[in-house]
Amino acid sequence: MSTLLILLQAGPQQNGSFTFILLGAMILVFWLFMIRPQAKKAKLAKQFQENMQKGDKIVTIAGIHGTVNKVNDDGTLMLETSPGSYLKIEKSSISMEWTQNINKSVATDKK
Repeated sequence: MSTLLILLQAGPQQNGSFTFILLGAMILVFWLFMIRPQAKKAKLAKQFQENMQKGDKIVTIAGIHGTVNKVNDDGTLMLETSPGSYLKIEKSSISMEWTQNINKSVATDKK
């Protein structure tokens, strides 16, 4: 009986530290699976947008296809959608995934 009494008295102190460790583990898992991949993806998207140059074929997040005609210093670019038709768009409106997909399909069509 006295052993059971000692275990019951020690329980709440161990439970508090276990809860703290469990909370820390949950935060770590959240960071590994949610925050870190998003930060990595944002970094790649920013690098992709900064490396735009004249002649690149792109797709915007609105689904507009075109070719980069001019890259401006103010974070915009001139997009040629058809011969003689230009749109001024923000670099941040370029879809990295769609642009890579369209350029992959063009590369495989040429082979």
